[in-house]
Amino acid sequence: MGCPEIPVQTGIGLYLAHMLTTHDWDVLTAGNPSVISLLRVSDPEKHYIRKMIDLDRCIGDIVEKHRNFDLCIVFAHNDAGISYAATMHHISTGRLIVIVFGRNAETLAALIDFPCETIVEKAVHNPNELRKKIDEVFGWRASTR
Repeated sequence: MGCPEIPVQTGIGLYLAHMLTTHDWDVLTAGNPSVISLLRVSDPEKHYIRKMIDLDRCIGDIVEKHRNFDLCIVFAHNDAGISYAATMHHISTGRLIVIVFGRNAETLAALIDFPCETIVEKAVHNPNELRKKIDEVFGWRASTR
């Protein structure tokens, strides 16, 4: 997770961590210092975000073959998010899902020129439509309603 300037990112991050943990995934949340601080304040008892790591350290660990993932979800609301997704495509062997959100979501999604799954929604403040799309991609829709 990158810069938390778009409000839906934090809520969707917490939601995804909860849902993945509920479905028996071992979740590690990587983010820049601002988003890590925001998540710590938002979930002080670690109900949803149990393990966190600095994003750049996480990428370094993957490059050095100290860790890899079966699933990587990248949040992208700007060019930097797309760059991180491209990096993950090249260094990780796991399934890659890029969640593109914000006012320019469609334009930003068009910049993706590498294989991955995408979830695209113009979500800025209201996470509901983005959450529905995530539920559909993961097959949670039927089980959570």
